[in-house]
Amino acid sequence: MSTPDVVIVGGGMITHDQILPSFYQLQLEGIVGEIHIVALQSRALRELAASETIRRAFPESSFRAWPSLDADPEEKHPSLYEDVIRSLKPGSIAVAAVPDQLHFQTVMAALSHDLHVVCVKPLVLHHEQAVIVEREAKARGLFVGVEYHKRFDDRSLIARRRYRSGMFGELRLGTANLMEKWYYRHSNFQNWFKSENTDAFTYIGCHYVDLVHFITGLLPTAVSLYGIKDKFPNGVEGYLWTDARILWENGACLNVQNSLSFPDAAPGSNTQGLTLYFGDTAKDRGGFLSHDDQYRGMRYAYLDAPSSPGATTYHEPSTDYFQYLDTGGKTLQPVGYGYRSVAHLVDACRRVEALADPADRAKSLPARVAMLGEIDAKGILATPTNSAFNELVVEAGRQSLAQGGKMVEIVYGDHPHVAPAS
Repeated sequence: MSTPDVVIVGGGMITHDQILPSFYQLQLEGIVGEIHIVALQSRALRELAASETIRRAFPESSFRAWPSLDADPEEKHPSLYEDVIRSLKPGSIAVAAVPDQLHFQTVMAALSHDLHVVCVKPLVLHHEQAVIVEREAKARGLFVGVEYHKRFDDRSLIARRRYRSGMFGELRLGTANLMEKWYYRHSNFQNWFKSENTDAFTYIGCHYVDLVHFITGLLPTAVSLYGIKDKFPNGVEGYLWTDARILWENGACLNVQNSLSFPDAAPGSNTQGLTLYFGDTAKDRGGFLSHDDQYRGMRYAYLDAPSSPGATTYHEPSTDYFQYLDTGGKTLQPVGYGYRSVAHLVDACRRVEALADPADRAKSLPARVAMLGEIDAKGILATPTNSAFNELVVEAGRQSLAQGGKMVEIVYGDHPHVAPAS
């Protein structure tokens, strides 16, 4: 297989916490080549390059910064990402790690220059945009994957296999929550997490909507989303508290609550979990599934609080999302479903690209499209084809939010769309 170069568009929190260290590890293993990171301002790139956590884990690794690290940290470069994408050879990989409302333009810029794409969730904010991405990717024989990393949590994969083998019964009711810490309000979020752009459900609640489908195979059919506005320290208003109600094709109901409100003094980086209730009237019995996704059975009390934002002296670490382990090598080993998710998405990019003829990409298009179809059909990796229901949920949710929580239906068929509930 070829060794693709990578451009990460966005230098924020998710790039620091998961994406960059994952690609550093893949680079050390010879899976990817040069790593470029492009951001709006050099300040974010300086912080990435100076990160003590990443430098300890990968002391000899580095990335090529756009703009350069010595550029004016206040000067903005809104179109630089297009130049960097254009400079990479076809078959390279672009990672869209930008605010929600910028996903579509970033993904389309990458596809227009024949780059495979990994995009943080949600893919886009409108279903029609997902359709456009799907068509463009297939027309060019390129892989687009959405980084719903909870799919690669072992407990999710176990639940998926057991639900689909009939061990639980049919989904009837469910509850989920994911509350990020209060310090998010003091981060760069206050510059883009505006009420007109996104909300807590769109940003983080989509994880659990995707996960319920991933486990059960059911499709959502209606959404009611109620939001409460709050102000960031800079005065910007955002929907920082949300409560969503999602109905499913079999009549089941899922409630999802999200916010940027978990106390900074609380242990752990957030609080999150999923509980599902099932029934089987023929067997006259019920089942349930409960995943505590915040507490992983570890309790630590440090002498001093770590330097990371929101860290406390008493801590309940998550062992499963992303951690660095010292296994005796020159670097620390990233582990967890955050790393596994990136690795599997990159592997899909490489498998599709392995079928390409560098001298004549059009010649190999049918084979690459067939490979994309196989990936779609397996349903493990989220793609524009097999996870477009997420964009319908987001679109319905945003419409409901603007109407104070009124139910909005999802209509499938030849032209999937959302409409006011009948």
